[in-house]
Amino acid sequence: MNRIFLDVHALQTVPPSNLNRDDAGAPKTAVYGGVPRARVSSQAWKRATRTYFADEHLLQPSELGVRTKKVVEVLADRITSLEPSLSSGTALQIADETVKATGLKTEVPKRKADAAKDTDTPAAPEAKYLVFLSARQLDGLARLAVDGAADITAFLKDKKNKERIKEIADTQHSVDIALFGRMVADAADFNVDAAVQVAHAISVHRVDNESDYYTAVDDRNTEEETGAGMIGTVDFNSATLYRYAALGVHQLAANLGQGLREDEPRTEPVRRAVEAFVHSFVASLPTGKINTFGHHTLPDAVIVKLRTTRPISFVAAFEDAIRGDQGGHVREASDRLAAYIPDIERAYGDQDSAPTWVLRVGPNTLKLADLGTESDALTDLVTAVGRTVAERLEKLA
Repeated sequence: MNRIFLDVHALQTVPPSNLNRDDAGAPKTAVYGGVPRARVSSQAWKRATRTYFADEHLLQPSELGVRTKKVVEVLADRITSLEPSLSSGTALQIADETVKATGLKTEVPKRKADAAKDTDTPAAPEAKYLVFLSARQLDGLARLAVDGAADITAFLKDKKNKERIKEIADTQHSVDIALFGRMVADAADFNVDAAVQVAHAISVHRVDNESDYYTAVDDRNTEEETGAGMIGTVDFNSATLYRYAALGVHQLAANLGQGLREDEPRTEPVRRAVEAFVHSFVASLPTGKINTFGHHTLPDAVIVKLRTTRPISFVAAFEDAIRGDQGGHVREASDRLAAYIPDIERAYGDQDSAPTWVLRVGPNTLKLADLGTESDALTDLVTAVGRTVAERLEKLA
């Protein structure tokens, strides 16, 4: 099988912050190279990447999906928009039967059942787990549900209708489903293999968490009433992070199938998806405690490589933690990567098969310029990567 992998690497410095908390509220950490490092989980950055698609209008709503337990309510809204004559209760019942026909399980949460006891509005069932469905899948299910609205139970007893529902729910995947996958433990045929793997971002140097003791003043206190209105503590750290993600372009193409639009070649939706992912992964930022710390930064350096062998992370360049004796970490981190990347690729014979693009900021990242084609702006890099991916896919077609 012909395979195409896209590796995205980034160095990003964040000031005092708490991007991703553990169960005790402290910034997540990990031990690597024998020393504690700051860590931001892959889930946190995947979530940030996925929401960035819509927030920055990188993709159209029709190209995206929704991940929710409230899938019955979402589908009922679409049903009533198609058939306004249906009452909300009837739409919920039709939507619930349709969702269950896909193989998913639903139930009315106890809190909703209790709240609905003294009202005329029926409680909306929820899925027992988060369900990821594309906009086009939801629209297709809604149209089919409306067709059977007169007697949904009888409609679903027809084997062909039930098979059609399952087919709709498992085709025409949105870009975010195609990228990040979909898993339902008790309905394995509903699963979609993710095209993207995202590493936990870790600091290139040792990090020890710190604690901020803060107070808040009561605006209505008089001179006789001394003291704070409240006191508290919040944990934080600061770090230069190495971030990495690997995108299997061949898997993305398979997940998207013939694409999201009927009037375009198969490579076009893949190109758009690749460009959206690279842009969003690089520019997005987890928002944990962002109102407290305002940690709005962008990467100092981005390296993107296109491979036909296998993904390669360069995290081993930082197994020996950077000391930062000169007061910073970006310069040495860049120098480490500039030396390590040619070495590892030469050792494993991969240096000639990996087109490389580099986006960097400032003199501290100067040595990275020799690794590949420099881009003046993120949009230039994204466009160049998307164009090359489309050309590779054309050759494989």
